Amino acid sequence: MGSLTSKNALVTGSTSGIGLAIARAFAAEGANVTINGLGDADAIEKERAAIEADFGVKCRYSGANMMNGEEVTAMVREAEDAFGSLDVLVNNAGIQFVAPIEEFPDDKWEAIIRINLLAAFYAIKAAIPGMKARKWGRIINTSSAHALVASPFKSAYVSAKHGITGLTKTIALEAARDGVTVNSIAPGYVWTPLVEKQIPETMKARNMTEEQVKHDVLLAAQPTKEFVTVDEVAAIAVFLCGDAAKQITGTTLSVDGGWTAE
Repeated sequence: MGSLTSKNALVTGSTSGIGLAIARAFAAEGANVTINGLGDADAIEKERAAIEADFGVKCRYSGANMMNGEEVTAMVREAEDAFGSLDVLVNNAGIQFVAPIEEFPDDKWEAIIRINLLAAFYAIKAAIPGMKARKWGRIINTSSAHALVASPFKSAYVSAKHGITGLTKTIALEAARDGVTVNSIAPGYVWTPLVEKQIPETMKARNMTEEQVKHDVLLAAQPTKEFVTVDEVAAIAVFLCGDAAKQITGTTLSVDGGWTAE
């Protein structure tokens, strides 16, 4: 019996990377899971089927577009209808774009705010009535070190992640007496396929070795000089769903190798 047996979870942005690791960690603890995200349809189906086969739970896929509030709302309601309840919501979907503010494309700025912040609002708004009614719920927002500190050329992303911090605190206070906790996890650089793909281009552009790119560019802000792993983030998400964390709410848990300590 896992710690999440009989619970049902929804993880946005979970067809790869951090989100997929969280979905699989929940399934390993006995939860049924709805995954969501972009990618090749066959690859997504393979991951969905693997979750069911590996952990003996039910897993469904939603292709809801995080740019569209109505689709986000419908995704939550469909997940709740399919499994009978939605007990755990992880708002993980996110995108990034880097440019000076005077050159930042309007559509990119708005897309980042919609996917990284507004989608979380719509999902929480749809999920929380059921959680309050059942007197149990866990909402986890995947944030970032950039929820606590800034970097140049990332105005939209930093704004969205700072917004996630405020949203997390506010909903935690609103649901404090309803058995619902709301927290965010703020990773630094996490080793994912997306990050790995950036290395060859950076090596070429900066005339650096692979190790130099990792140590001096990607991990420049992390004192440990080590990447966070997706499994480390997933383990924190599982912990936040457990009884030991029931008094942890409205907080941001940093997992950034010391980045925000400086």
